[in-house]
Amino acid sequence: MSKTLASRRRNTPWIQRWSRQIIGAIATLGILDTAYLTFTKVTNTQAVCPTSGCEKVLSSPWASIYGIPLPLIGLLGYSVMATLALAPLAVRSESNKQLRTQLENWTWLCLFIGSTAMTVFSGYLMFIMTSQFVVPLGWEGVCYFCVGSALFSLSLFVLTLLGRDWEDIGQLLFIGVIVIMVTLIGTLAVYAPIQNPAAESDIPGEVGPAVTTTSGNAEIQLAQHLKRTGAKMYGAYWCSHCYDQKLLFGAEAAKELDYVECYPGGRNAKPEVCQQAGVRAFPTWVINGQLKEGTVPLEELAKLSGYTGPRDFKNK
Repeated sequence: MSKTLASRRRNTPWIQRWSRQIIGAIATLGILDTAYLTFTKVTNTQAVCPTSGCEKVLSSPWASIYGIPLPLIGLLGYSVMATLALAPLAVRSESNKQLRTQLENWTWLCLFIGSTAMTVFSGYLMFIMTSQFVVPLGWEGVCYFCVGSALFSLSLFVLTLLGRDWEDIGQLLFIGVIVIMVTLIGTLAVYAPIQNPAAESDIPGEVGPAVTTTSGNAEIQLAQHLKRTGAKMYGAYWCSHCYDQKLLFGAEAAKELDYVECYPGGRNAKPEVCQQAGVRAFPTWVINGQLKEGTVPLEELAKLSGYTGPRDFKNK
């Protein structure tokens, strides 16, 4: 019996003998990658990156889903993949052979579904990064952390296919097609407001997602005061912090702001004006000749601009 088992192991390709350990190791790398990006997102710090593409991509509207940071979702995904890959190894096949076999069969199917969905989603994000950032910026638009995560997802998919002797390839192909379709439809639906934002006019150029909050009287009066006193907000259509700033004002008040689009390809873009103003981050406020970077609370904007009207701001 032992000789037969040993012979079986020798005849099993090495990739199938070590596939779960390798998948677990790659998923762990994905965990480290996304955990670091989640930390930078939560603490509002900049990721250490050789290009400015990391900051641009990670602060864009594509970097979150319904307010949840995308790296956090990736962190959860890689954690699940690592658990699925390594959990059956904790069960000794000598004493719990049936349980070990059941776990392996179930987790292999889950690994295939998960890696397929992650690969499709990562492919879409790579398309967005290339079309929205690399094409206009060149290598400066590359987010290396994002590329790394995409490679990890693709590696998990390939190892899942090669790591097991799949018996019913037809059923696997059918499941794969279903997962790809569901992932694509879900992804396009989630990002539809960004890809096709509600346009206010026929002026060409990209605009950010529609502002979903409403304005109170205080927000409108503050916005009108800022515009009247010459205060300007410099930003980019893809900048999530700029979007947060507009959310604080609300849809009605945001239209009153003197907003300058800095990114080429945005609606009414004026990158040269932004450069002359010394803008280095988005958003940047210029109030009474002073530069203020980042999303600024309305109370602070009121103080900086000398606003004396009502301050019962509804959006905090």
